[in-house]
Amino acid sequence: MSAVHSVLALGSNLGESRDTLSSAVAELADHPQVRLSAVSPVVRTRPVGGPEQPDYLNLVVAIETDLEPHALLAHCQAVEARHHRERIVRWGPRTLDVDIITYGDLHLNDEDLIIPHPRAAARAFVLQPWAWMEPDARLDSVPVAELAARAEDLPGLEVFEGE
Repeated sequence: MSAVHSVLALGSNLGESRDTLSSAVAELADHPQVRLSAVSPVVRTRPVGGPEQPDYLNLVVAIETDLEPHALLAHCQAVEARHHRERIVRWGPRTLDVDIITYGDLHLNDEDLIIPHPRAAARAFVLQPWAWMEPDARLDSVPVAELAARAEDLPGLEVFEGE
C-alpha cells in the first residue's frame, strides 16, 4: 500500500491544552507508518454544541500514512488515552480529541468510523486552520477555504498567540 494523505483535527479544553496539543502531534508522528507533513496554526474557539465549558484550542495536521483507516483510528485513540481522554458527555469538555477528517479520497461509513468526518464541512475550527495549512485543499471537491468562510462559528475563531 502506498502512503495516503490524511488530515487530522486536534482539540483540547481541559488542562494545559497548548502543551497537550504539542505532545499529541509528536505522539501521532511517533509511529513508523505515520509521517507528519504539515501543522496548522493553533486557534482558540468557543465550544460548538454540548454543555457550558471552557474555550478550545484546536489545530489541524496533515500526515502521510501507511496505516489502514481503522488502524489510524486506533492510533489516534491511543494518543487520546495517553492524555486521559474520557468519553462521558457527548461534545463535553476534553483533555484531547483527535478526529480523522480525511483519508485520501476515501468515503467510509461504518459503526466505528465515518470519513470524511461528518461535521467537518461546517466547522471553522477545522476548516480555517486547514485552509491556512493547505490553501488548495478541498473537501468533497469544495475548496476548504470556501467552506471555512461559510461556517457559522468562524466569527469566534482567533489565532492563539499563547499566554
